[in-house]
Amino acid sequence: MTLDGITAGIRDGLNGKSFDGSLKFDCGEDGVIVLADGDATTKDQDTDCTLQLSTGNLTKLLTGKLNPMTAVMMGKIRVSGDMSVAMKLSKLIS
Repeated sequence: MTLDGITAGIRDGLNGKSFDGSLKFDCGEDGVIVLADGDATTKDQDTDCTLQLSTGNLTKLLTGKLNPMTAVMMGKIRVSGDMSVAMKLSKLIS
């Protein structure tokens, strides 16, 4: 799945939900997805927290096939910035 497709799915999932703070999924050369101000976009910007991961692992994370804590411990996801913002992500994907 492309980042644009993933972004559209995240945008649909945000309907009726609130997310305080800003979060960036950094998929390296594939690009970024930024969650901020109740929207998801592929335009890069500074955020409170950044998750570095592959596009494949992002897809697994968002579909519940990758446990976030296990992925961090195994090095599949690297977190920088405000960890509390990353913790709020679980409310959106559960």
